Formats: sequence, C-alpha cells, structure tokens
Amino acid sequence: MVALRSKKGYICDMDGVIYHGNRLLDGVIPFVNWLKEEKKDFLFLTNSSERSPKELMQKLSRLGIEADETHFYTSALATAMFLQSQCPGGSAYVIGEAGLINALYDAGISMNDVNPDYVVIGETRSYNFEKIEKAVFLVSKGAKLIGTNPDLTGPTEKGIVPATRALMAPIELTTGKQAYYIGKPNPVIMRNAVRKLGYHSEDIAIIGDRMDTDIVAGIESGIDTVLVLSGVTTREGIEQFPYRPQYVFDNVGDIIKE
Repeated sequence: MVALRSKKGYICDMDGVIYHGNRLLDGVIPFVNWLKEEKKDFLFLTNSSERSPKELMQKLSRLGIEADETHFYTSALATAMFLQSQCPGGSAYVIGEAGLINALYDAGISMNDVNPDYVVIGETRSYNFEKIEKAVFLVSKGAKLIGTNPDLTGPTEKGIVPATRALMAPIELTTGKQAYYIGKPNPVIMRNAVRKLGYHSEDIAIIGDRMDTDIVAGIESGIDTVLVLSGVTTREGIEQFPYRPQYVFDNVGDIIKE
C-alpha cells in the first residue's frame, strides 16, 4: 500500500470506476480529494469515445468533482491522433458520437461516405441497419476498419450495454475483415497517456474495472495495476484470466483507507 500511494501519477478509468452512467460511485470524492491534496498527477483515461474532454469535465462537475480538461484523455483523441499519423488529411465514414467526430475533425480527418480511407466505429446510440450496410459496402471497397476501443460491453446504472466491439461484430463478420482497435490495451493509447503524465512507467499506477482492457494494458506497459470491483469484473471473474492485478479493491476509496 505504501508503494501504491507513493506513485507520482495515476491513470484512472472512468466508466465503472468513477461513475455508472450519471451515478457517482462510492469512494470517488475522497479519492480525488486525496489526489489533489497529495499533489499527485492524474489522468482520467476512458475507452469511451462519445464525449470530449470538455464534456467529461462538465459531467464530473455535475457529479461534484472538479478537474480541468487537461486531466482527460479518450479513445476518440487517440484514434484521431493515430489516423492523422497514418494518413494525414485522410477521410473517414464514422459511426459514433460527437466526441469522436470532433476529435477527427480537429486532427484534419474529413467525413466521407463515398470513398473514405477509413471506416471508424465508436460507441453510439444511433446505430441502425442502414449504417451497418453502408460500413460493410465501404469496407468491401477497400476502406480500412478502425474501432475506437475493443470493449464488448460498458457498465451503466441499469446494467451492461453493448460497446464498440459488439457494434463492430456485424461489420467484421460480414466483410471478413478484422478491425484495428485503438483504445486500451493498445500501446498506442497507453504511450500517449504516459507521455501526458510525464513520468516513467515505474512511477505510475493504472486503476480500472476491467481485466481485459485496464489491467492487461498496465501489465503490457510495465505499470502497476489496480482493479476495482465497482464495474465489470467481479472477484470471481479475475480467475478467468491468465494474469492478475497487483491490487484489488472494492472501490477507489479503499486505496486511501488506513
């Protein structure tokens, strides 16, 4: 515990760690207050591509937590940066929400539903057969398939809902093409997050609720791993994986309990 609390930087997942939908989870406010009081550097790193850092900042503010935009990094931003590096000035057909579309625009990627370089899929509530059909047609014509993150499900206050990989499945199955996923545990997003914090990996811990994204991302990046049981993974579910987190807590508040 002393080693964990002495870290200089913390990468913290959001869904299932900080909140479920619009419900703040237990222990979050004391934990964030501790980060500020101890002058720790922290980054909220989310695989969700729906919202921009400003929107996430405003959401946390409504829930009683104040943190400026610099404390947020999303799979949408990582996806936009990746496409910009791979195909500067390229174009994409996007199934996703404003956070993803705006990130792509800001990176110089234009929207194109005729002959795009990429088909990009992220979380969305406007998913329908017409969009699936269009994506399949464009991928079949040669557009590269990109997913903002590999999550199959996401936690809400009502229970789990389909996430990007579940929405991607019909397109992958129909075209026979496998998407490239940018979010955790991809080293692309992890390198960007570590760079934003400005510390070496041994000085950072990652806190998440998913063994298949957060924890494996930390292991593969050489970062200490903290699993909280307030989201997707249960204590019994840990045993289903061939790797283990270094720390397991019921919620983030337990990290600072004496």
